[in-house]
Amino acid sequence: MLRKIKNALISVSDKNDLNQILRVLKKYNIEIISSGGTYKTIKKLGYKCEEVSSYTGFKEMLDGRVKTLHPKIHSGILFNRSNKKHKKEMKKQKYLSIDLVVVNFYPFQNSVLNSKNEKNIIENIDIGGPTMVRAAAKNYKDVLIITEKNDYSKLIDELKKYKGSTSLKFRELMSSKAFGLTAYYDSTIAHWFNNKLNIKFPNKKTIFGKKLEQLRYGENPHQQSSIYVNDFNDSEIGLKKISGKDLSYNNYNDIFSGLDILLSIKKIPTTVIIKHANPCGVSSNKSPIISFNNALASDPLSAFGGIVACNFKINKSIANELNKTFFEVILAKSFDTKALRILKRKKNLRIIDISNFKNRNNSAVKLFNGSFLLQDKDNIIFNKKDLKFVTKNKPSKKEIKEIEFAFNVCKFIKSNAIVLTDNFSTIGIGAGQPSRLDSCKIATQKAKQFQPKRLKNAIAASDAFFPFADGIKTLIKSGVKIIVQPGGSIRDKEVIEAANKANIKMVLTGTRHFNH
Repeated sequence: MLRKIKNALISVSDKNDLNQILRVLKKYNIEIISSGGTYKTIKKLGYKCEEVSSYTGFKEMLDGRVKTLHPKIHSGILFNRSNKKHKKEMKKQKYLSIDLVVVNFYPFQNSVLNSKNEKNIIENIDIGGPTMVRAAAKNYKDVLIITEKNDYSKLIDELKKYKGSTSLKFRELMSSKAFGLTAYYDSTIAHWFNNKLNIKFPNKKTIFGKKLEQLRYGENPHQQSSIYVNDFNDSEIGLKKISGKDLSYNNYNDIFSGLDILLSIKKIPTTVIIKHANPCGVSSNKSPIISFNNALASDPLSAFGGIVACNFKINKSIANELNKTFFEVILAKSFDTKALRILKRKKNLRIIDISNFKNRNNSAVKLFNGSFLLQDKDNIIFNKKDLKFVTKNKPSKKEIKEIEFAFNVCKFIKSNAIVLTDNFSTIGIGAGQPSRLDSCKIATQKAKQFQPKRLKNAIAASDAFFPFADGIKTLIKSGVKIIVQPGGSIRDKEVIEAANKANIKMVLTGTRHFNH
């Protein structure tokens, strides 16, 4: 069903590229109504235009807060062209139909990013724009709504194809986009208010997102996938791809897992190697190259095809080491010229600069079949005041620092999680097992396979309590001398007795770190 456009209303905050649509509107003798700055821009570009206040006979007021909120405007937009009563009422009032609405909103998100002035932010909450957009989108059978500059070329093509008319299919598509925009816009405002008032769990929760990229597929080739940005700055996520293939769903999943760990470790050069969203190697060392080599040594077999995340600059020496193993993605805080020359030899290797990446959100969301779970991120390692040294032998201050490192890594591993470390490097990781005993066996087997000499006097961290003593007996038998765990089992006494009998050290944190 084609609809001829006779009258258009244009009111845009972003006035770039207006000339390209004005030229086509003139070609098809479409009359233009506009307001404020948009009216001045259109006139300056040399096109005819009637100001809204002149058209409605109502001078805008309240510093421009009220200008398009007028019956003559909204009747023209909402008028059902197939309804005889509507026709009669419009004719009686001598109101014109408005067949095309071109609107984009006040830059609320930019004002939040660039201003701490609450008054300025509030003034950038658009009222008239979203009201017109919703009205036009509702009446898509008769009215076309355009809300994005990216759609100007589609509007031009449509007008040229149908000689000044638009198709129902196109109007409906633009209506869908328009309602998506108003929902998105309102949700950013609600998010700002919730942050301002420190409301973490409002009664009505909206999660906004702007599509950053269509991905080739999801976790598997038969699944479709895209990545969205959930932030006031919705144009990028702080990852600058320098070289390599496009990132996949699994790449992003691993990248975010690696960055979570990396951001939890401050100052010390650290390397994280991720495979299937679980770390297979984590190491902190004053020497970046030792940090990488230790992380790789933790499980070189699993590292194959994984991603590497570093909180330091990659130089030539580290690049040469990296190139000895097949990795999908390398993340680092910049790369020197010689390092890039070496890494770019592998054309498919994704090389990403994370210098501008920041942790912007403190919430974690899981979606399932029409419902979702929302929680704070697990940002605590433990409270040192809550530590309980429950065995006869007590750890030294230096050992407590490594206990903290091990327990921190543990919280990023799928439960049940067991982490073995030596000198601030993982040497064995048991992840995602239904049985904690199985995780203990896997962690110790990994360490025995790749770094058996470092097992002696190693530290073991468990994300939750040991329900039985069998798990710690497996760890003790392998050579572990210190165990850190939350405690809280009805068999804590039995577990502690086993630790004392083996003459090892045990620390209870009182903090659990399940990661499902």
